[in-house]
Amino acid sequence: MSEHQQVQEYKKSPPRLGFVVSQTNYDLTYLMKQRALEHAHFLGAPVIKIVEVPGAFDMPLAIKALLKQEDIDAVVTLGAVVKGETDHDQVVAQHAARKIMDLALEFNKPVSLGVSGPGMTAMQAKARIESFATKAVEAAVKTYYAIQKVESP
Repeated sequence: MSEHQQVQEYKKSPPRLGFVVSQTNYDLTYLMKQRALEHAHFLGAPVIKIVEVPGAFDMPLAIKALLKQEDIDAVVTLGAVVKGETDHDQVVAQHAARKIMDLALEFNKPVSLGVSGPGMTAMQAKARIESFATKAVEAAVKTYYAIQKVESP
């Protein structure tokens, strides 16, 4: 059974997605956004709103704003945290990931972590565009369906 069939198996209605996309390393995140949009369409999940923020560290406020909206069922984050000369990438990625998880729990809506890094080069990030984009969309969609299945009578 394909992943698309598994998702469709217990689907009630497709989740309405919001995307939060980092503008840092936009040569990478733009491609991630395009691939994620294609994959959301493939899975039948409409993307209602796309919010671009300066960087991964800036994502939580935009995520929170989307999660407050009635017409958003799940949020997909897309970003690439690339290693520089310091450990700044570690701090950014760790704090962003933690807050993303906290917001999902606070609002009881899926928020996927489609932020690649830390500790990778730009070439490594480029090689991960496809996998991070599609897996982030799949995680949001599948988690939404799983929650629907648990909460259904």
